Amino acid sequence: MTRKFLIAAAALALALPGVASAHTKLLSSSPAANATVAKPTRLTLTFSETFLAPMSGVELTMTGMPGMASHEPMPIKGFKTAVEGKTMTLTLPRALPAGTYELKWHVVGADQHKMEGGYSFTVK
Repeated sequence: MTRKFLIAAAALALALPGVASAHTKLLSSSPAANATVAKPTRLTLTFSETFLAPMSGVELTMTGMPGMASHEPMPIKGFKTAVEGKTMTLTLPRALPAGTYELKWHVVGADQHKMEGGYSFTVK
């Protein structure tokens, strides 16, 4: 290999580490993790990078209901998901009833890496 090639390769490696190692992360959400909120009709997730909307999504599960100690986890269905830029918005057909919820998300970044995470919140 020539010296010019090695210098160019080293310069490229120094210029790209942020791109090569960047993975999409959840920056903020509404409701926030562990928050207690009044009956929401919309949930938003904002990520650090744009992502491939058709390959990304969420699961929302009611994990507890006031007064029902043995409440089985109940998946919430029927919401619409929209993506604009780095933000995913879930629009619910009606306000979430009082209880505890778990939201699990997964996104596929432009680098084709699948990232996932989740958090819980409470509706009063």
